Amino acid sequence: MRKGNTHMANKKNAVVIGYGGMGGWHTRYMLTSDAINLLGIYDIKQERADLAEQNGIHAYASWEEVLSDPKVDFVTLAVPNELHKPLAIEAMSRGKHVVSEKPVTLCSEDLQEMIDASHKYNRIFTVHQNRRWDCDYRMMRTIYHGGELGEVFNVESRIQGSRGIPGDWRGKKEHGGGMILDWGVHLIDQMLGIIDDKKVESVYCRCDHITNYEVDDGFQLDLYFEDGVKARIEVGTSHFIAMPRFYMTGTNGSAMVNNWQENAKIVCCKNWAEKDVVPVVTAAGLTKTMAPRNENTVTTSELARPDSDVHDFYRNLAAAIDGEVEQVVTHAQVMRVMKIMEAAFASDAAGVPVKLENDQIAKYQMVY
Repeated sequence: MRKGNTHMANKKNAVVIGYGGMGGWHTRYMLTSDAINLLGIYDIKQERADLAEQNGIHAYASWEEVLSDPKVDFVTLAVPNELHKPLAIEAMSRGKHVVSEKPVTLCSEDLQEMIDASHKYNRIFTVHQNRRWDCDYRMMRTIYHGGELGEVFNVESRIQGSRGIPGDWRGKKEHGGGMILDWGVHLIDQMLGIIDDKKVESVYCRCDHITNYEVDDGFQLDLYFEDGVKARIEVGTSHFIAMPRFYMTGTNGSAMVNNWQENAKIVCCKNWAEKDVVPVVTAAGLTKTMAPRNENTVTTSELARPDSDVHDFYRNLAAAIDGEVEQVVTHAQVMRVMKIMEAAFASDAAGVPVKLENDQIAKYQMVY
């Protein structure tokens, strides 16, 4: 493991189920992992099995062959969303640990069955929330908890592109398509990882249907936390000029991450009582209220992108299988995200905010 880890877990043997886009991603990471040994893949499409073999990866002939192989420690499910539940429960009943791609399933009732199976069969069951290793998220989490901005009262997170919703199963409701279940699950998980010390009181969501009328191809989701803290999460697929990736405001300053590649910018106030403010002259008038601050009254700094290695997800899993650590993506965290997504759908359907009953804080840990 990398510097900072105190335990080198024994390598665990894995099979990736589904050799599409994300299945291919998982195999590439496993092939370079110091914690995972890739035994092979299984895909119901023969052309994908053939492709795996051409890439030097063993392709199992059937799902039963995977489950019957005593060498397999865990399976990673990279298949359409509605298949996660039955495959996960069957795999756990056959003694395999399970990693599910997100969204873990389509409703909280199904998720609870998966969690119950994890307890019943004493198998680890977790979700691949890989966006916890995004540098932009990690910088904003550090800033939120650092206190430099004072009391944070607003956090905004956006992903905006211009290519519309994918034309495959992700555009079909029966398969769990739509942007809330695709990108929303990541951004909600990240937001709860940033504001991980407060409960969510209510949710208000508006979905877009610009290129797809069956599922949402974008949305605007407001989370109202206790103590008056508000978070805005937006996903858009018809935006040709993207807004900042993250924006955070507190009583003493603001912070912004413009995109995935840049450092965080932080501007804090060191003198509120600026004298002799020079008005800004606009086309139709002037204003002191919105005049820019004098550089003598603020400090400007940057927070550099941190070291981050998504391999830590599988390192954590391997160590958790050995009983050395707790799994980093917990059942409580996954259920909380699912409940918020369900509330978002309900709010959009009703056109009003929806209260989130009995929300429970599920603290996030950082793995380095």
